[in-house]
Amino acid sequence: MADNGPEAAPRTGTAKMDPVLRNAIRYTISAKEYRTLHEYLLKQSPTIVRSRAPQPSRYDAAIKNKDDYNAAAVRASLRVFLAAQTGLKLWDIITEQILWRGKPTRPTAKSSIFKSPNFRLSISISLILLLHRVLHRFFTRLRANLLTKDAAPFRRRNPRISKALTARLAPAIGASLAGFVLGVYPGDQFRITVAIYLATRAAEFAYNALEDDGWFKNRPWWFGSWMLMPPVFGQLLHAFLFDRDCFPTSYGNFILKNTPNYIQKRPPGYPSQLAWPTNDGIVDGLAEISRLNYPAFVSPILFPSASLTLPPSVSQISPITSSAHPSIRALTCALLHPHEPSCMRTYVTFFLGAVPMFAKFFTLIFGLFSLPRYKLFLKDPVKEIDQLAKNVLRTTLFVSGAIGTSWGSICLFQYLLPRTFLPTQRWFWGGFLGGLWGFLERKKGRGQFLYSTRASIDSLWKVGIKRGWWKSGKNGDVWVFVASLMLLNAVYEVNPNAVTSGIVRKSLGMLRGEGWVDRAKFVKNEVAEEE
Repeated sequence: MADNGPEAAPRTGTAKMDPVLRNAIRYTISAKEYRTLHEYLLKQSPTIVRSRAPQPSRYDAAIKNKDDYNAAAVRASLRVFLAAQTGLKLWDIITEQILWRGKPTRPTAKSSIFKSPNFRLSISISLILLLHRVLHRFFTRLRANLLTKDAAPFRRRNPRISKALTARLAPAIGASLAGFVLGVYPGDQFRITVAIYLATRAAEFAYNALEDDGWFKNRPWWFGSWMLMPPVFGQLLHAFLFDRDCFPTSYGNFILKNTPNYIQKRPPGYPSQLAWPTNDGIVDGLAEISRLNYPAFVSPILFPSASLTLPPSVSQISPITSSAHPSIRALTCALLHPHEPSCMRTYVTFFLGAVPMFAKFFTLIFGLFSLPRYKLFLKDPVKEIDQLAKNVLRTTLFVSGAIGTSWGSICLFQYLLPRTFLPTQRWFWGGFLGGLWGFLERKKGRGQFLYSTRASIDSLWKVGIKRGWWKSGKNGDVWVFVASLMLLNAVYEVNPNAVTSGIVRKSLGMLRGEGWVDRAKFVKNEVAEEE
């Protein structure tokens, strides 16, 4: 029966439209999307399909008086699930067919789709979105109802509960309970990484909020996030030597690849039948020398008849130390720079080789990140190129100085400290000195500092478990994730401008059901209108 007008549509549509079909469409696409779909696709479909598909006017009439918030939350959750599942599947194909092609891989046991890590990650993300939206609306409505006059008797009988539920942050804190759904995903390194990342970001934004409130208005000019680097680099360097199984592999590969002056490579003409210590073998040798309280170097060149020139536990480094310069006195120096007796000359030589190498590397990296800002380059090329050059130079000096000083400091400590004084702990202080180079990046290096801090937190946590300093609680990373989400939501509620990442602000808007909007811009507009 054809629609006779706007008044006839609701009557016939609501009477004839199948409720199962209506709900299926409602929880899949919105009314606006259904109208677009009907206009461009269903009109081109066969007659039998067009006859069974409801007209947009009938569908609008069927859901006209229904609250679409929960349906919209379900639609968003389903789309996030499908997008995550598709993205993870594509990533598996790329890694297996392109990145790992021809390389040996571990065989994985086949399991049902419900036990698949990709499926559980996708369902976890989608359920966090769904429950966060539902809980945020629930606590918002509950708070509004408890603040009415009709709820006054309840508030008098339950003052503490009422105070908690009517607090300004109650919806933000309550909605964060959705983070417990992260436990659906199996507990592995990814879950720990997500928890640490969210914790550091929440702490960063909380610091911004406190700074906006004037808590640090009298701080010294040199105070800043760069001060994280000395203890962070100290912990990482110590773990690199003594707990490499708790050290991030990417960090280790980057250090070993970019320290040719201190990590001796196999000489080009060295006989292939003779053994040469690997990079890990060299690092293990340094760690063992530290445990032995830095024994003196006995040169095989000066004492060819000596039966034992190296301690038995570090005999694997003999191909390097056997040809070391006879004037070298410390065994660590004979291992780190065997052909150069001067520690200072080795340190300076490292900078002469590392600075150009890192400058090329960071020019490429910063250049790629500057591509989205090409319009600014076209508008004012001199200014933008100057800024790019400064960023490259600062980062180059920071990274070169941190790596070189961390290695060179062990030679310094050999001359300044007794052999038995802090034999293993001095590696921490060597990294501490290297981290002081972060001062050069104190204005624009917060992202780099927080990245290193996250790596250090992860490493320190694993070292503590390994050495028995603390125990890993069951689902402890999930609790950290929930607590961090609560802090992040609270900061966003009180001061959206403290959340300095636009993507994070818009993501929080999506979690709350506000859409992909930047709430900080609305706050700025409101303040401007009031002024």
